[in-house]
Amino acid sequence: MIGNPGETDGEAFGEFHDELRSVARDLLGTAGNETVPWSAISRAGWPGLEAPEEFDGAAATIAEVAVVLDEVGRAAARTPLPGVLALTVPALAAVRRHPLRDSMFRETVAGTEVPVLVLDADRVAWPNAADPGVRLSDPGFRLTSGPLGHVLDGSASFVLDAPEADLLLVPARDDGGRIVLAVLDPDSAGLTVEAIPLVDATRSIGRVAASGAAVRAVWQPRSSGSRMLRMLRARAALAVARDALGTSAAVLDATVEYVGLRAQFGRPVGSFQAVKHTCADMLVQVTVARRLADAAVSALAGIATVDTEDSVSTLAAAELAVARAKAYATEVAVEVAGAGLQLHGGYGYTWESGLHVHLKRATLSRTLFGLPAAHRKFIAARYR
Repeated sequence: MIGNPGETDGEAFGEFHDELRSVARDLLGTAGNETVPWSAISRAGWPGLEAPEEFDGAAATIAEVAVVLDEVGRAAARTPLPGVLALTVPALAAVRRHPLRDSMFRETVAGTEVPVLVLDADRVAWPNAADPGVRLSDPGFRLTSGPLGHVLDGSASFVLDAPEADLLLVPARDDGGRIVLAVLDPDSAGLTVEAIPLVDATRSIGRVAASGAAVRAVWQPRSSGSRMLRMLRARAALAVARDALGTSAAVLDATVEYVGLRAQFGRPVGSFQAVKHTCADMLVQVTVARRLADAAVSALAGIATVDTEDSVSTLAAAELAVARAKAYATEVAVEVAGAGLQLHGGYGYTWESGLHVHLKRATLSRTLFGLPAAHRKFIAARYR
């Protein structure tokens, strides 16, 4: 139980989130340009934040996950943690009990294994108003039964952390048209995982292709497979939005500090009206992005785990909230990074300033799981 007698829920969780944020900022910030050690992340207990207590998790909520995701973006950290928190753990929780699933859940929480959910970040995240053929329920992979068991066919061109995966969890449509979760070893016959070079050196992305790939296990969703896939895609888009929010906040803080120290004509450049107005605009953008991202977290936190009429409408509302956050926060991150770079003057364009790291990360975040334009089309279609 969080908090002390006499505290309100808001006060208790506010203090807990502040403490979690402080610990995350210290741990993630110490890695610099190196990959954050997974052992350190595991000792902090973050892989199991949202995992049930029966699997040694903390049984926290997506609100606590969002705090850590913000700090990953702020630090531009090199780690597969966002994918584990936003996709792997909820995917494991969304399928029925199975010996391999249960053991993998515990190993993921303990940090001894890093399973990766194969979700194509290059696909349109929502039904595209301009292309009705692209549907949320299309996983991009097909599972068929053969004489030696199940085999997988299909591909995903842009999968976060695929090159570092210890195990691949692949949403696929089976012979009966149902969406299930196929489990594959990265070195399975018929499966290729190809690392994709990126300008953003803080992330790892790979192309996953299966051609008659041998499947280790098939896990059934607890409820509708299409609903599970929609939920996972919404969480993926939200994770990128929270990362972009952290990026924007980091650039804003660095810029305000710099213009307060950098002097020109005998006074800090931050005292010039044009500079003050630009910083104020950046603050407004970050504040609005935070409100939208917080609203999306609240909406996703209210999703039930069973298929009822109420849960379906709740999921639709959550998708709308996530679309708003993803469209605005990722676009703002690029704008704030660009403005911050300019306000740093010539120093902002140097390698030593570090701003290029945030700009590259923000630019990639804008494209992952749907460009802002695709999300705005989805939003507009809801009001027709």
